[in-house]
Formats: sequence, C-alpha cells, structure tokens
Amino acid sequence: MSKPLGSRFPLMSRGMTAVIVAQFLSAFGDNALLFATLALIKQELYPEWSQPVLQMAFVAAYIILAPFVGQFADSFAKGRVMMFANGLKLLGALVICFGFNPFLGYGLVGVGAAAYSPAKYGILGEITSGDKLVKANGLMESSTIAAILLGSVAGGALADWYITAALMICGLAYAAAVAANVFIPKMTAARPGQSWNPRRMSSTFFHACRILWGNADTRFSLVGTSLFWGAGVTLRFLLVLWVPVALGISDNTTPTLLNAMVAVGIVLGAGAAAKLITLKTVKRCLPAGIGIGVVVVLFTLQHSMLNAYLLLALIGVLGGFFVVPLNALLQHLGKETVGTGNAIAVQNLGENTAMLLMLGLYSLVVMLGAPVLAIGVGFGVVFALAIAGLWLWQIKQKRKI
Repeated sequence: MSKPLGSRFPLMSRGMTAVIVAQFLSAFGDNALLFATLALIKQELYPEWSQPVLQMAFVAAYIILAPFVGQFADSFAKGRVMMFANGLKLLGALVICFGFNPFLGYGLVGVGAAAYSPAKYGILGEITSGDKLVKANGLMESSTIAAILLGSVAGGALADWYITAALMICGLAYAAAVAANVFIPKMTAARPGQSWNPRRMSSTFFHACRILWGNADTRFSLVGTSLFWGAGVTLRFLLVLWVPVALGISDNTTPTLLNAMVAVGIVLGAGAAAKLITLKTVKRCLPAGIGIGVVVVLFTLQHSMLNAYLLLALIGVLGGFFVVPLNALLQHLGKETVGTGNAIAVQNLGENTAMLLMLGLYSLVVMLGAPVLAIGVGFGVVFALAIAGLWLWQIKQKRKI
C-alpha cells in the first residue's frame, strides 16, 4: 500500500485543493437544486406534506445502495469515483430541468450522492494522515457548509426569479464539479480485486456493519452522526413551514437565508473543532450536541428575524463542533478495520435511515395538521434528550472496558 500523500505534502496539496473545490461545487448543486425543485413542486401545487418526500427520494438511494457503494469507492481510484458520481448528479438535474418527474430526477441525484459520499470522505484518509485528518475533515465540512450557504440562497433567490434558470445553474455546478475531479491525482485503489457478486458484496457490507456497530467507539460515532444529520435535514424542512407562520413571509428566499445562517455557524464550529478536539478527546463534542436541541426550542418560539438569524447561527456553530470530530473518529477507526469506503458506507446507511425516519415522521405530523411551533419545540426537546442519552451511554460503555 502506498504511503499517504498527507505524510509527504502539506495539508493543502494539489489533491486536497481539487477535492475541496469539487466538493464545494457538488454540494452547491445539491442544495441549490433542492430549493429550486421545492419551488417547482410548490408552483405545480403539490401538497405541503410532499416536500419532505422529495428529500426522502434522495436519501432512499443511500439506503438501497449502502451495501455496494463502499466497495465501489474502495475498488477504484476515489477521484474517478467522484467524477462518475457527479456525472450522475448532472443527469438527474437535467431530468428535472427538462420537465420530467422532479421526484425521479432528485432520486437520481441521490444515487450519485450515495456513490460520491464514501469516496469524498474516504479519499481524505489517503491524502492526509495523523492529526491532519481532523483538519482535513474541518476543511471538508467547511467547504460543504459554505456550499450549502451559497447553494441554498442561490436556489431560493433564483427560483423566485425564474425556476428554469435556477435548475440550469444547478446543472452547470455539477458539470464544473466533474471538471474539478479531473485534477485529483489518480491514486491506487484501496482494495482492488474484490468480488462483484451482489450476494457477496452484501455479505461484506453487513460484515462491516457488524464490526463497526460492535465496537463501542465506532458505534458512538455512528449514532451521533446519524442523529445529527437526521435532525439537520428535518430542521431544513421545518424552516420552510415555520417562516410563513412565525414571520408572515411566503417567498422562497427567506427560508434559504435562514438555512444559510446555520451553514455559517457550522463553518465556524468545524474550525473550532479542528483546533480544540483531537481523536483522543472526541467526547468533548457532546455538550454541543445537547445545546443544539436547547437552541432549537428557543428558536422555534421567536417572531423576530434578527433573533432567528442569531439563534440559527448558534445552532450551526454547535453542529459543526459536534459532528466534525465524530466523522474523523469513524474514518480513523474504519480505515484500520473495514476500509474507509466501507466505513463511510455504513455511516451513510445509519445517517440516511435516520433521515428517512425523521422526515417520514415529520411529513406525517404535518399531514395530520400539527401546529408548526409545537413540532419545532418537540423536535428540539427530543434531540437534546437523545444526545444526553448518547453521552450517558458512552460513559457506561467506557466503564465496562
């Protein structure tokens, strides 16, 4: 196995720069496309409860493909896997842009994203090493959140102007991401020559699941990141319904601006985590997770735009500080056991199952007519209690060792 590039070159090598740029463009397209497509289905008079279903079509691809995408990422050069995956995202954007079913198109983007995720995180362990891995994750998360910020705002603002133009710009972003992937050095595949028999691949994946879920530290990371991203995607859709109720504003831009404040906060929180937390002190992130739930409750009760901006930024700071160390821990331990690609695929299964369940529950309570403010308060309380439970459970596991 070749020596990691990160042991020979500075953190921001050519390969890392290409990865960060490609990730930014790809994530920009994902988030702009979501809000542009939400505007499209709103224009076409789909019911409100169908909005989370759009995201559910996206995350379902992660769950269905989970047994295969990790091996796919480890069997080929990860930069080329990222290029292929961004090509699928481009195809999905074109499906929506040319008037086909938006749920089908966004689901195809989800297929590309499912293939992309193990490669984009797995490549970090190949081009960096040691303490640089946490910093590399901080850069990756910062790039992702900056893309969420700009992509969300661009998608909503352009959709208020002209929905077709918004969809076309999403396609251009994916095309640019494909081009950026060309500049990632072609490294040796992590685990070439594996069997492509679907039954054997599934067996390999579920074996990786057993290993990672059976280890206290990796299980801790998997539960934490799953809770975080399940809650995060639910908060995004909650904002879409909260804005008209609490602020009396019904455009597409305001919810994206509020989402952008969360993104700004996560960039700051990710940077703080990279400086203050190491792989040996990961548990320091847990109080921030509890704080997310508390601040969500405070946010839901607001009727002032300024207070909403400030509290959402704080949610983002706490979120970045919470999730970055957990990602780094899983990548580090996963590389030593089942391979980084398989580890990220197992993580994706957990995270997207959590997203699917939380979005399904959210869609159900909206369909049943529950008040938006009550949904927000309940959501914050449950999340805070869940992270507190995770913390106590981790303490108990450590005492057993």
